[in-house]
Amino acid sequence: MDVKLPKLGEGADSGVVVGIFVKAGDTVAKDQPILELENEKAVASIPSPAAGVVEKVHVKNGDRVGVGQRLITLSGAGAPAAPVAEPARPAAAPKAAARPAPPAAPAPEPEPEPVESEPVTETEHPPVAAPVASPSLRRMARELGIDLNKVRGSEAGGRIVAGDVRAYLAKLQKAAAKPAAPAAAAAAAAGKAAPERVDFSQWGPILKKPVTPLRKVIARRMGESWSAVVRVTQFDDIDFTRLNELRKKFAAEYEKQGVKLTFTPFVLKAVAATLKQHPMFNASLDEAADEIILKEYIHLGIAVDTEQGLLVPVIRDVDKKSLLELARELEALAAKARDRKVTADEMKGGTFTISNQGAIGGGHFTPVINLPEVAILGLGRGALKPVVRDGQIVARLLTPIALSYDHRVIDGGSAARFAVDLVKAFENFDESAVGKLT
Repeated sequence: MDVKLPKLGEGADSGVVVGIFVKAGDTVAKDQPILELENEKAVASIPSPAAGVVEKVHVKNGDRVGVGQRLITLSGAGAPAAPVAEPARPAAAPKAAARPAPPAAPAPEPEPEPVESEPVTETEHPPVAAPVASPSLRRMARELGIDLNKVRGSEAGGRIVAGDVRAYLAKLQKAAAKPAAPAAAAAAAAGKAAPERVDFSQWGPILKKPVTPLRKVIARRMGESWSAVVRVTQFDDIDFTRLNELRKKFAAEYEKQGVKLTFTPFVLKAVAATLKQHPMFNASLDEAADEIILKEYIHLGIAVDTEQGLLVPVIRDVDKKSLLELARELEALAAKARDRKVTADEMKGGTFTISNQGAIGGGHFTPVINLPEVAILGLGRGALKPVVRDGQIVARLLTPIALSYDHRVIDGGSAARFAVDLVKAFENFDESAVGKLT
């Protein structure tokens, strides 16, 4: 049997092979992962639908494959159900017998869109006066929008059977799954000037590194956000001195529970509390319907820096979870993101995103809004700085923040009030919420 790529999810019909776990001669069990496929920002394992021995692997790392494309061939496995049932046909007539008159030609049906990379044209398969096929097969072709004149019949007299239709569809599907047009063609289709090719080697030695599928997704989404959103960034500093004291006070208790207490769970709780006070920052703009969607749930995206690029897994219902639950979920989700095991569903549905560069050492920056959200919070590195408190100069741990927001939805006054309340949420953090471990 041929193992083909199944449907990956809504709107996902292709991906890039990033890992192959089997080779010819290997024995595989049912549901055993055979390869990993990268789609959008997620990497998914593709399991074998049956047990058997691998006869051939039809793909290699870096190949882009589409739904229905062959991945491997198994021997000793049960044959899968045919996607199209082949109608019964009468026994073949003797060769000397006269060919029966062809049936009346069916009404013209729309042709599939031509595929430039591998066209299937009438020049390749000259049409007959009427395709020789059973009435049930002609009816099926009409329902699927297939022109039987373009299908080569494999039976006597050029008669078309269901297997011929499947082969024709597989050829179209294989052509459609090939890589997209080059950047120049894509730019021309979008009405933009083609990017200029520069030979950088004329000035010295260079190395070339291909753009990964993940990097392409990041570039596309950031470009869409930059082009679509009227973005403004509000800056401020938050005094983390008390939060740092609370973190140190309860760190040992959290370690007994098997988790490390970092600043991020505090940030999640403070942001969730502030979003409840300012629901417009937890909204989305539906441009098609001219509506602002106010969400009654708080799902926060956490930007995770990985070797492959930026991933944003989502923690759901942050306002309903304890600090301990958030700390535990953060560790697990960050580990999955770094190992590229986070799924596409785990990166959907966010209402507000947090990007924390403090651990790396960044200061102020302008984070790009993660559409379709309307705001994002960036945090930089905290540092001891002299400040005036009650007429005295004292050292306080100040952390820079940057709140980018969509000015089409949020006004500057609203952003300033959000920042003020966010500072209060951090500096007046409830100690009992930290010590609640049950």
